[in-house]
Amino acid sequence: MFNDIGPMELVTLVVLAVLIFGPDKLPKLIQDVSGFIRKIRSFSETAKADIRAELGPEFKDFEFEDLNPKTFVRKQLMDNDDLGLKEIRNSFDLRKDMEEVADAVHGRESVTGSAAATTAANGSAAGVAGTPDLLKKREKLDPGERPPFDADAT
Repeated sequence: MFNDIGPMELVTLVVLAVLIFGPDKLPKLIQDVSGFIRKIRSFSETAKADIRAELGPEFKDFEFEDLNPKTFVRKQLMDNDDLGLKEIRNSFDLRKDMEEVADAVHGRESVTGSAAATTAANGSAAGVAGTPDLLKKREKLDPGERPPFDADAT
């Protein structure tokens, strides 16, 4: 209930309570507050029992904590694997995707799947059909071809 209150804050609250209510009235105040909290808890438990009784036997495993949105989502999505969410979650391999992008940027050939077989057959990654060599500059333009536009050169 008071997980975020530190020891210094607790001492400060006790000192303030003693100063405000006085040492003679403080024990009576603590008894009244604890009795009030007990009444609220018993009222809450009685209300929960009445709701469970009214819902019937179909909802005997109903928990009020499940009404918390975080708990509801966790229970429905994380624990329940009827939708195959674990396989979908595991299929996202960002590290592999980032390595492929880095290889493309640096001009290296990422060797995967059928490209590995072709690479082994040809002896180099440059022999893979349909893969342009981004680092190789062409000597001349084809006849009728316009030169590439370079925004940095203008």
